[in-house]
Amino acid sequence: MNIYDELLERGYISQCTHEQELRELFQKEKVTFYIGIDATADSLHAGHFLTLVVMKRMQEAGHRPILLLGGGTTLIGDPTGRDDMRKILTREDIENNAMKIKDQVSRFIDFDEGKALMLNNADWLVDLKYIDFLRDYGPYFSINRMIKMDSYQTRLEQGLTYFEFSYMPLQAYDFLHLYRTTGCRLQMGGSDQWSNIIGGIDLIKRIENADCYGLTFNLITTSAGVKMGKTQKGALWLDSEKTSPYEFFQYWRNVEDASVETLLMRYTFLSLEKIKELMLPENNINIAKEILAYELTQLVHGKEEAEGAIEASKALFSGAGNLDDVPSSILKEEFFGQEWLDILLELGFIKSKGEGRRLIDQKGLRLNEELLDDSKRLCEKGDFEKGFALLRRGKKVYFKIDLN
Repeated sequence: MNIYDELLERGYISQCTHEQELRELFQKEKVTFYIGIDATADSLHAGHFLTLVVMKRMQEAGHRPILLLGGGTTLIGDPTGRDDMRKILTREDIENNAMKIKDQVSRFIDFDEGKALMLNNADWLVDLKYIDFLRDYGPYFSINRMIKMDSYQTRLEQGLTYFEFSYMPLQAYDFLHLYRTTGCRLQMGGSDQWSNIIGGIDLIKRIENADCYGLTFNLITTSAGVKMGKTQKGALWLDSEKTSPYEFFQYWRNVEDASVETLLMRYTFLSLEKIKELMLPENNINIAKEILAYELTQLVHGKEEAEGAIEASKALFSGAGNLDDVPSSILKEEFFGQEWLDILLELGFIKSKGEGRRLIDQKGLRLNEELLDDSKRLCEKGDFEKGFALLRRGKKVYFKIDLN
């Protein structure tokens, strides 16, 4: 199957500049394509995960990925989808983030023997001469056209700085540079990047008189319209230090029923036939969820961590398995005699005592599977009869506290 048709059938494609031409290009030659990621954090998150899966699919179909780390553009910050200006990072912070991102991406993409490239646009953007850049490329960007683009509309209402306004021309220059140096013909990205991608295609056409292409992915949201990958703690990170493999597993294990088929289609490498079988009405949706969670955890953290997450899940929900992979912390004996809410706040299980009291009022906190119904309850050694105490917030968020 042509990779374009596979992406289409699995529901990835939101927009494409030249559908028939791109399908034919995939069929007749090895296409070099790129996806850009700004190095705004020292880890990728669930939103980037979809990007990595697409890159892996493309590479397995015989095409060559370029992961472009935005070491240069991160110095400015993309205004797309923002109602405020992004925090400005130092070059040292960006370089540190880029190195950690590179390690994560290498789990998905094969970079041996030029099968894929990982580049950093700081290598060509940082040393650009401002006047030369304006003279050579400024005439190809229409202010009237740019301010009508979705990338800038929200920021215009809040106050768009010239600093941010320069982001699109620089991203367009990235595409031009990659076309010239690597033969890159395609830029891919989230649907919110459409305007930026079009800018690069237009610049290459005007300067090089060459045809290049753009393709964007559908963003995955819940039925309430919220982007997938948001947790109570914030983003769902791919770094095990920020989001443990168990927490990662549990996030996907507990997604709403209506999202399971879409997530299986776009995030896993299971066959379409297998996915259709899992989603048959007579089959238990929880089995599909467990397979989803296992497949994704294995992709990001490896088989051993995925199996450990399943074991921890069984320990909590069926009394089997072990608790080794449940998020945990160590309690010092000096905490005995203090209120449990103070301890849970100290360990980060709740954000504030006010939140803790609300959970207690709503019968949403349990200690060793017994309702914690007293906000003044003190921590006692009897709470650790098994050598640990098990906390539960709501129905599915567990936390194990071991004794020092």
